[in-house]
Amino acid sequence: MAGPAFRAAAVRVRTPATSANLGPGYDACGLALGLYDDVVVRVADAGLGVDIAGVGADTLPRDEGHLLVRAMRATFDILGGQPRGLEVVCANRIPHSAGLGSSSAAICAGITAARAVTIGGPERLDDAALVALATELEGHPDNVAACLLGGFTVAWTEDDGRARAVRMEPDARIVPVVFVPTEAQLSTETARGLIPDTVPHVDAAANAARSALLVEALTHRPELLLTATEDRLHQVYRAPAMPATLDLVDALRADGVPATVSGAGPTVLALVDGGEESPGPTVDSVLKYAEEAGPGWSAHRLALDTGGAGVLPLTQ
Repeated sequence: MAGPAFRAAAVRVRTPATSANLGPGYDACGLALGLYDDVVVRVADAGLGVDIAGVGADTLPRDEGHLLVRAMRATFDILGGQPRGLEVVCANRIPHSAGLGSSSAAICAGITAARAVTIGGPERLDDAALVALATELEGHPDNVAACLLGGFTVAWTEDDGRARAVRMEPDARIVPVVFVPTEAQLSTETARGLIPDTVPHVDAAANAARSALLVEALTHRPELLLTATEDRLHQVYRAPAMPATLDLVDALRADGVPATVSGAGPTVLALVDGGEESPGPTVDSVLKYAEEAGPGWSAHRLALDTGGAGVLPLTQ
């Protein structure tokens, strides 16, 4: 049986940064942010060429060990076969090991690009199949769901092990502000290892209520975000690995700013109500917390990404 046919033209894919958990929604909730990695992929006659600019240019592998390439290979296997060669050019802007979904962005870029360069790929692998495949590669669905679908997502795993997700439109008044440590990094594996196997029932019940409220707060009522982003399941247990991060979260929340650890950290995410009638802190006042937190932090106002991973014109 003949293998798949591939497009001769190069394909450009853009994937957004993401923030997972959003406080109480551990391993379930994710939000796509307006900070992007780009990759251009072309099927070649032979071999593998990988070029990297931006974040990770001096440290990431330029061979089959690159996470994006591994994701492409897994996708090509599902689609029926590997191309003879590949040329891959990456422009990375999402910080690594910071809690902003850089690994999910690489995985989602790989599977989206492989689908796009394969003739008939989009018909054979729909978005639901991409979420399931990306989750298999990443290990958990929260970041990859938001990265692929954009907006605010809630993801879960069915009894058969297949990951699924639903996408909702976040309230346009919400302005994400991220506080990124300029040097500190923390691997997801290390952060997960700090969480106990069991937690008090009262804490689990509190998180269940906050997670339900988070859906309403993020989509319709941002004035509820301070309460809706309260967490008792994972952030406090991770404090020993990133005390400055939790100190900043506590300082922001004490002043009425809905703030959480972004994913596994150490980045801090603040969700500011930017509506004209909002009585709470303004975006400009929240950005100043980076100065008050001392050296080693950079603050960035981002947009909400509502499109998710997508194929763009090469010239855009």
